[in-house]
This record gives sequence, C-alpha cells and structure tokens, in this order.
Amino acid sequence: MSMPDVKRFSHGSRVPGWDASVDLAKDPQEIPDPATTPVPAELRAEIEHHIGKYPDRRSAAIPALAAAQELHGWCSPEAFVQVACVMRLTPAYLIAVASFYDMLDTTPAGHKRVYVCTNISCSLRGGRKLLSELSDAVGDDPDVQVRGFECLGACDIAPMASINGIFVGPIESGEVAELAQQVRDGADPLPAKQLLKRPSADPQANSKHHDVAGTDFATTEAEIDRPAPGGSPLPAEPSSFGTPMGHEDPEDTP
Repeated sequence: MSMPDVKRFSHGSRVPGWDASVDLAKDPQEIPDPATTPVPAELRAEIEHHIGKYPDRRSAAIPALAAAQELHGWCSPEAFVQVACVMRLTPAYLIAVASFYDMLDTTPAGHKRVYVCTNISCSLRGGRKLLSELSDAVGDDPDVQVRGFECLGACDIAPMASINGIFVGPIESGEVAELAQQVRDGADPLPAKQLLKRPSADPQANSKHHDVAGTDFATTEAEIDRPAPGGSPLPAEPSSFGTPMGHEDPEDTP
C-alpha cells in the first residue's frame, strides 16, 4: 500500500511563506508608541513576565509571540505591533522571528493545531497514513489545522501527534474518528494515550510540579522523601543521568 505524500508548497518547503520577498520600498519600521498602541492588560503582563526571565529582552520574543498568538488566534499585524510595543522592538524584528518558526502562524489558520509527526520513526509506524486519515476525518473545519510536522521528538510513542501542545500516541487507525471528534469539540484528546500521563522511572517526573489529576501514579515531594524504616529518607533512585535534582551530594554543596 502506497503512503500519501506529505503536502509541500510550490517552493518545496512544508512551511508556507518562508520565501516571501521583502518590500524594499517601505520606510524603516519604528518601535510602536505606547501612548497610541493599546495592548490588552493580560497580554502585557505575560510578555513582561517573560522579559523578566532573560538578561536580554529579545530572548523573550518566542514566548511573547506565542502568548499573542494564543490571544489573537494567529500572529496578526495587530499582534506584532502589540508585542513590539511592550518589548520595545520593531514589528519587523518580531516578524523575522515568527516567520522562522512554523508553530507561529503569520497567516490566518485554525486555532486548534494538530501536528502529525512524519519523520522517520513515525513514518515507519504509519505516520503519513495517520496524517491522511486524520485530515480526512477532521474535514474542512476552519477552526482546525492538521498538518505534517518534521519531528516532534516523541519517537517512543510513534505514530503520534501534538494536539494543541498535548502529545498523544501511539495512535491507531481505529482511534482516528474519535480523536477527530475530540479535536473539533475541544475535548481532551485520547486521555489514556497522552505522553504527560504515562508513568516514568524518574521518581520526580510526576511530582507536584507536574501532577496530573486523575492518574494513579502521581506522587508528591513528601512521598519522594518519605521516611524509611529507621527514620532516614529513602535514597534517590540511581540514574545513568546523574543524581536527581533535589538530592544533591553534600560534598558538592558549597
């Protein structure tokens, strides 16, 4: 059985608009004036929060644009101006950033984002077939965008997809119709197959910082450091990646 081709644009890329030419006749852009640029309070607060995490405010460009996209549905001209106003940058600078990353939409698109991995591990497990079936099942719903993605880095659950940032897999053909309906309804996608809810050998992977309600493997910091018989905390589980955070070697502590 032949696999369907992954959609590509006329220039050969999977990403639209990367080769759009620059209008050299335009005047250089300026930083928007805060006095004349209205910015929603919640968006301003989130952008300022991200700026505060970095020594160079430009490092906050991606999370700031993601916040604007969440609010507007895409990185619209208005969104670029608002983010530029808060970050004290030009919209052109932010457009250059957004046009490089294909999870930031610079043209109107469905705000429910479904990315189906079509890289080697997922392709070998039917990723391209999954993309075709899921696209057909969703249909032409304008609120949903379904597209192939070069790699989502979750090879262990191939074939998989990201549903609004939630990694789900392995997805079977018999689950496609259910998943498509959940996507259209905005429901929790295939809860039993979400990567976030899978057990982990890391004793802190499902701590209170990453707790998932309704799972029977979620732990708390108290459980991780529960006293062993005799009154001493249980030692951290050995790991080939080194000592887990929170269990530092006293000799390494200054």
